[in-house]
Amino acid sequence: MAETNTATKFEVTLAALRREGACLNGYNKVVRAIQGREFTADDGDRESYIRFRHAEPITLVAILKSNGLDDALWALRCVSGVDRDARLFAVWCARQVEHLMTDQRSKDALDVAERFANGEATEEERAAAWDAAGAAAWAAAW
Repeated sequence: MAETNTATKFEVTLAALRREGACLNGYNKVVRAIQGREFTADDGDRESYIRFRHAEPITLVAILKSNGLDDALWALRCVSGVDRDARLFAVWCARQVEHLMTDQRSKDALDVAERFANGEATEEERAAAWDAAGAAAWAAAW
């Protein structure tokens, strides 16, 4: 039963995707998948959302299957009430490559991000860590 609750926690609606500004191709791929139809070149050339009434929630797993990882992760922003889980997942992902980080500011940003997700860091600390990590990335690029 707990697995079902977790799975249903990560659902969105087409309305939420539109409201957050989903790209046309990504949104239209989801619609075609819900309809059980193939996404065509004509669909890819559309300059508007496909009109389709569908109020039921769509799981992020379904979006992952139809659109791929990038769109599924983007759609996570449309899921209400999962901010903490999403932040902790992002930190977990970054920790998988932390050994490649050569600038301590980047590593420190991970610690702040984790503390922020757990309510143990302020918005100011989060913003400062973001700025420092950005400066580290900029320095690495040059």
